[in-house]
Amino acid sequence: MQEVLHVRTTVLPGGKIEIVDQELPVGESVDVVVSQSPVSERRSVVDILAEAPGHLVFKTAEDVAVYLAEEKEAWGR
Repeated sequence: MQEVLHVRTTVLPGGKIEIVDQELPVGESVDVVVSQSPVSERRSVVDILAEAPGHLVFKTAEDVAVYLAEEKEAWGR
């Protein structure tokens, strides 16, 4: 039997977890240690853009064109 089994799983409703491994011996005692994974530091692109200065999230190409036209006009002043 393997000495250590590392399984990453998702907590199910009711706080349940499930571990399935065909090498686990039926009827034998095992120790189970559960540690909560650290919160992922990965963020979605949408979240990053939402924090950009001015919150410039464009929904359409026309929105971009209007914004660029306004910026160009501001440069001429």
